[in-house]
Amino acid sequence: MAQAEPMTAAEFEAYVTGKTLFYGRLGDPYGAEIYHENRRVTWSFLDGECKEGYWYESGTNICFVYEDRIDPQCWTFERGARGLTATFENDPTSADLYEAEDIGEEMVCLGPKIGV
Repeated sequence: MAQAEPMTAAEFEAYVTGKTLFYGRLGDPYGAEIYHENRRVTWSFLDGECKEGYWYESGTNICFVYEDRIDPQCWTFERGARGLTATFENDPTSADLYEAEDIGEEMVCLGPKIGV
């Protein structure tokens, strides 16, 4: 089966902006991301904690930088009949993520933790 071509930044931006996408990995919920205007994002592993960040294009990769880590997380996105598939370019041997339509979870951001 032929591989799909990686999405360009323009194609990715047009597909995701204004959406909240849920991702699965190996049949389980993995996380969700809100794609805001101007390539800003909010990510959660569906644990109530959310990380703000942004994305940018680097060759055929879409790279994300989040507030809690400065090293970019780079992915190749492909669009198929069932939505997006993402390959983690920092570790191509890791399992791909895929867009999940309904994983029985919701993205909740509980806000900052208050010290004791």
